Order: sequence, then C-alpha cells, then structure tokens
Amino acid sequence: MTIRAVSLTALAADQVSKLAVLHFFKLGQSVTLIPGFLYFTYIQNPGAAFGFLASTQAFWRIPFFIVITFLAGLVVFAYQRFLTPEKKAARFALGLIWGGAVGNFVDRLLYGKVVDFIDVGVQQYRWPVFNLADSCICVGLALMILDSVRNKPRPADSFSRE
Repeated sequence: MTIRAVSLTALAADQVSKLAVLHFFKLGQSVTLIPGFLYFTYIQNPGAAFGFLASTQAFWRIPFFIVITFLAGLVVFAYQRFLTPEKKAARFALGLIWGGAVGNFVDRLLYGKVVDFIDVGVQQYRWPVFNLADSCICVGLALMILDSVRNKPRPADSFSRE
C-alpha cells in the first residue's frame, strides 16, 4: 500500500467515525462498551493532544494548528523521498501519521475543535479521550520508532583483517 492510500484510508475511517459520533451522540453523552474500561464519550477538544492550547484564543490557536499541520506534511513528504521501496513499515507509518494529522485538521477547519470519543482506562484511571486520528498518529510514530530500531545500521567491525 502506498503512503497516499494508507493516509486516505486513515482519513476516511477517522472522518466517518466522527460523523457517526456527531449524528448519534449528544455532546457529553457516554456509552459503555466494556464496563470499567472502554466507553464512547463525545467531547470536543479545542486544543491538541491532552488539551494542549485548549484555553488559547481561537484567533491564535487555529493558525498555529494550520502551520503545524503544514510543517508535518513537509516532514512526511521530505522523509518519504529518502525511503527505499522495501521500507514498507516506514511508508505505512508515514501514511498513518499524515492521515491522522489531516483528520484532526479537517475537524479544526469544519468545527473549530476536534471531535474526540474513545474513552479508555481502568476504573477511575482514565486516558484523555481521543479519536481514530490520534490513534493513527500514535501507532504511526510507534511503527517508525520500531522500524528505526529494528533496522538500525550496525557499526562496522573495528578490527580489520589483513
């Protein structure tokens, strides 16, 4: 799968899931999927991950996220140019990262906030509510790290044979 195909698939899955939440849930509504562990809880996050910049005025916040998304796109584009065709895991990871970044960017453009709904944790210890785009970004970053560690170049032997 190409980076473009992965990113479009991630973007489509993210946006379809958010449209379903917007259609079937009221803001703040929560539905239990696995008691004490997994819920769908519809919230709107005006900031980034974990509410970063949530209290900043939209006048500053929205342009900031536009610039960040543009820079992320440049990084993905530049990095993929150096990948050989056999680096399939890295290409897949870049597609996930870009698809997730664009998914949250679309929310900011359409709603001024990001639609979050995946609420996971153990009992009262909860992770901040997130969405599929956030998951794609995190999984993509984890794959990039694993791929770079797995394919780390080995240092040349320090002893030469003559």
